[in-house]
Amino acid sequence: MYLIALCDDETTELNKTEQMLNRYEKKYPEMDFMIELFKNADELLYMVSKKAYMPDLILMDIYMPEKMGIDAAKELRNMGNQSRIIFLTTSKEHALEAFGVDAVQYLVKPVSEEVLFPILDRFLKEVEEERRRYLLLQIEGRIQRVALNDIVYCEAQKKMQCMYLADGTKCLLRRTMTEIYEMLSCYPEFVRVGVAYIVNLGQIDSLSAQDICLNTGKKIYLPRGAYKILKEKYFRYYCEEEG
Repeated sequence: MYLIALCDDETTELNKTEQMLNRYEKKYPEMDFMIELFKNADELLYMVSKKAYMPDLILMDIYMPEKMGIDAAKELRNMGNQSRIIFLTTSKEHALEAFGVDAVQYLVKPVSEEVLFPILDRFLKEVEEERRRYLLLQIEGRIQRVALNDIVYCEAQKKMQCMYLADGTKCLLRRTMTEIYEMLSCYPEFVRVGVAYIVNLGQIDSLSAQDICLNTGKKIYLPRGAYKILKEKYFRYYCEEEG
């Protein structure tokens, strides 16, 4: 499923863009869009900041009376929101500013399917590639995208599990270790170490029969009999990476 936000103060333009997206979705039955309509930028900003709404794509008008689309995009970026943004506008005047907030495209109205559909093709391909290397997690009431490479290890802590990231961030998750491992087990770099840990093999600095030393300096002592299997997975992971 792809979450798509449309933001325009003109209802006619909102409906027109929504209809184009619906036609695109029918053209590709494997696509599943959840489209939300916003009549001004503040409605969108409220959903992102207060309701943890994180659309994959935002199609937003630049010229809106209460708040310009460029200003709304700057606020989104300041919140840490990384949604892809496509600006739809009647003028090229703000093109440079648009790319200053990492907009993926700047389209001048009226926008046709012939212009929009190839952009959606590229966007969806990029999102699919990213989704393979990111997790969407609910952390402290917010939906947060976490890069797999940034995950150092996870540790069981009774009802709350703790995920440690490379920058020192500590994320508390209301999930069981089994649920977390189910999310990570399809990626070869993640392995269970006993019942209390899930470790990213790419974050191991050294490995011995007694313990693992991670790049952050954290040392994890190995349970009895774990070393042989872990060593095999460690070497297999790096051999496949080099191959």
